[in-house]
Amino acid sequence: MRLRKRARIALGVSAGVVAVLALVVGGYVIRNVTYASWDASRVKRAGFTEHQVRVNGSLLNYAEGPDNGPPLLLIHGQLTDWRSWSRALPELSQQYHVYAIDCYGHGRSAHVPDKYSANALAADVQQFLTEVVGEPATVAGHSSGGLIAAALAADAPEQVRGVVLEDPPFFSSVLPRAKKTFNYVDLATTTHEFLRSGEKDFTTFYIRNAAVWDLFQGAKDRIQGSALSYRKKHPDEPLRLFYMPPVINDLFRGMESYDPRFGETFYDDSFNQDFDHARTLERITVTAVLIHTNWSYDDNGVLLAAMSGEDAQRARSLLKDVEFFKVDSGHGFHFEKPREFTQIALDFEKRERSDPVGRA
Repeated sequence: MRLRKRARIALGVSAGVVAVLALVVGGYVIRNVTYASWDASRVKRAGFTEHQVRVNGSLLNYAEGPDNGPPLLLIHGQLTDWRSWSRALPELSQQYHVYAIDCYGHGRSAHVPDKYSANALAADVQQFLTEVVGEPATVAGHSSGGLIAAALAADAPEQVRGVVLEDPPFFSSVLPRAKKTFNYVDLATTTHEFLRSGEKDFTTFYIRNAAVWDLFQGAKDRIQGSALSYRKKHPDEPLRLFYMPPVINDLFRGMESYDPRFGETFYDDSFNQDFDHARTLERITVTAVLIHTNWSYDDNGVLLAAMSGEDAQRARSLLKDVEFFKVDSGHGFHFEKPREFTQIALDFEKRERSDPVGRA
């Protein structure tokens, strides 16, 4: 009898554990495939609306939040769009009047290859501030968007109250150094090869050829196979892999509207034409925040990040008035840890209000 009782208890405990594991796994899968719709719902409830405007002859798409404070302009990184900020937008909009743009070659903005450079993009963003925002704004940029934000802050300090630079690839994205970075090995090289291939579907080409799958080692073939199978069944939808976290699936979401010619500017270095990183940082006079995420090198000496520790320290030393944050996060800090990013941005605004002229 005792054995039977113990067996029933053990079976009950086992069943409970299995049920909990099923709930956890089920929740993980649901989150991975529905995150975008949940994020979009929160952004809509926060009062954001989408608009389009012509800037220097080119169509620029952007989202605008309610007027709850001074303007904040958000510039996303490569391979995504303004929606990458969705997890931070509701909280940011409580104290800012937020504008989030789609850079050219991304989202619903125009594909205009002659404007795929830091200086050209910064010039049109400056015009956007003049024509749409109408007053000086705090500007935050992620990754390549951080390079654009830096160029804008250096060139138009009268229109930039302060600048938040979230893990931009200072120094590392310039040739020849760039060849030993993951962005060059993966996205830049894949876009270059795609444009030479004559193929039409960049997502399928990326699945077959990108270096990113090498990071998964033994699972590489299975992941590529399942991704290609999904793409074949859903050719008109963004790639969604139920076993991949939102931070990965969001890149495939953005890939559907991405112009590969933008990526090639990092292959041939034309993004940095007449754009000297060190000189730009030295010319920034407004208050700045520099955020650096986790970084490492692989066995071949390829930088698996936007900046190394040395790059980040060099950028920090060149900025005249900067607060530096080293955060425990992947490259997409605002997406992966939106509360921490939001807190940095809101604290930055509090400091700007208390010292609008700038700190010594």
